[in-house]
Order: sequence, then structure tokens, then C-alpha cells
Amino acid sequence: MSETANALSSRINERLEALGTRRIYPEGETIIQDNSVIRSIPIVKSGAIRVMRVDEEGKELFLYYVKPGESCIMSFLGGMHRERSKIKAVAEEESEILYVPVENLPVLLKEYPEWLDYIFRLYHKRFEELLQVVNEVAFKKMDERILSILKEKKDLTGHAEIHITHQLLAEELGTSRVVVSRLLKQLESEGTVSLGRNKITLL
Repeated sequence: MSETANALSSRINERLEALGTRRIYPEGETIIQDNSVIRSIPIVKSGAIRVMRVDEEGKELFLYYVKPGESCIMSFLGGMHRERSKIKAVAEEESEILYVPVENLPVLLKEYPEWLDYIFRLYHKRFEELLQVVNEVAFKKMDERILSILKEKKDLTGHAEIHITHQLLAEELGTSRVVVSRLLKQLESEGTVSLGRNKITLL
């Protein structure tokens, strides 16, 4: 579990479990759709969620991962203000989610000061991750961005062999499959990665 998750006591975790309901999602299933109504706040119990921004043309850009013990701060803020979702969230691997109804949030904030600290910690972490995304989009070349996201997936799963298609990788990076395939071939020739059917191995 993350440092953010460890900040919550067993007392508030028991309260969250009592208020929420659990659901398991298989790898690749959409958990939160862009522009959907937010009725519950998701807290990841196991697995990981990939969060993306979707533009008007349907193009996606990877923002950050939500790991066990964490929640999606964008969903939290949207639920608090009765706004529609501004992100899309997909299960990066099989994931179990605890859903806490948004109407319970004000009570939790009032009864548990540590819940507010938990939210601020999440907000700070996501802000830093979003700054990193801006930095990569603005200043890094596409081959560097490809390696960066592959390394992040390796750190997330603990495996150097990453099961992903060139098309899905291109969607996460907000570019075309042709560009990704060309750069992956270049990285393979340099001995940085090894390419297989629907998989990429970091060397």
C-alpha cells in the first residue's frame, strides 16, 4: 500500500467499509466514463486504475495511476461539487474497488480529521504527477515518453514484460500507432526493448 493509504487508521477504514460497496473489475474494463455522473468515490483495494483525459474527438492522454489504498482525487472533487467526471478510468489489471456514496463525504470530513489529511495528501500527489505529465508532453521527445510510461508500468506490476498493444500505448500517449511502432522498432534496434506479439519487454 502507498504512504497515502497508510495515513488512514483502522477506525476510519472500518467506517468506509461499512458505508461502501465492493466491486471487482477485470483488466481493461472501464470504471469511470468521461462526462458520467459521479455518485460514489472509488477507493482501490487491490489492482490499479489508469486515469486518462479524453478530448472532444475521443483522443486519450494518460494522467496517472491510482494504486491500492488510494482514490481518484478528480472523482472526489467532482462528487463533492456535483459535477460530471472530467476523466476516464480503466482497470490496468484486475482490480477491486470500494465505492463510498458521495452523500457520506461531508459526514466523513466532519467526523474524521484524518480523512481531510488523506484528501490533501492525494491532491498533492496527483498535482505532482500532473506536473510531470505536462513536463513530458512539453519537453520530452516521444521516444523518451514511451520509455517513461513503459518504466512506470514495469514499476506498477513488477514485471519487465508488459502486455500492451502498440495501439493502446499510442492512445495513452495521445499520438498515432504508426509513430509508436516506428519508435519502438528504433528502441529495439538500440537494445532498449524487445518486441513480441502484444507485448514489450524492457531490457
